[in-house]
Amino acid sequence: MAEAYLRLFSGDEAEVYSAGIEAHGLNPRAVAIMREDGIDISTHKSSTVEEYDDIEWDLILTVCDNARENCPVLPGQGKAVHHSFSDPAKASGSEEEIMETFRQVRDQIKSFSRKFALTYLT
Repeated sequence: MAEAYLRLFSGDEAEVYSAGIEAHGLNPRAVAIMREDGIDISTHKSSTVEEYDDIEWDLILTVCDNARENCPVLPGQGKAVHHSFSDPAKASGSEEEIMETFRQVRDQIKSFSRKFALTYLT
């Protein structure tokens, strides 16, 4: 979700990549919740940081505590920024309650990404 919003809000001002410590595949609920906001992430893929070993980073953004604590040192690692969001994939309850959690986290990520892009990417 953050990748999609950062791409949207930064326009052509930045190259945005998304990767995690582990690849888990796209969460269908995340795809659905982003579609509700008019953004199609169905073609995105779940990548690991090792897939981007050849990139010298200017800026690293981590969006969960696990990533911040376990992210390897990356080549050319520039400024590191961290903002922790709840993992909506860990939500429990009815399907509607889970989807509402995804919506809440999506909206938090969208707001943060807009501010982040204005501060760091444009």
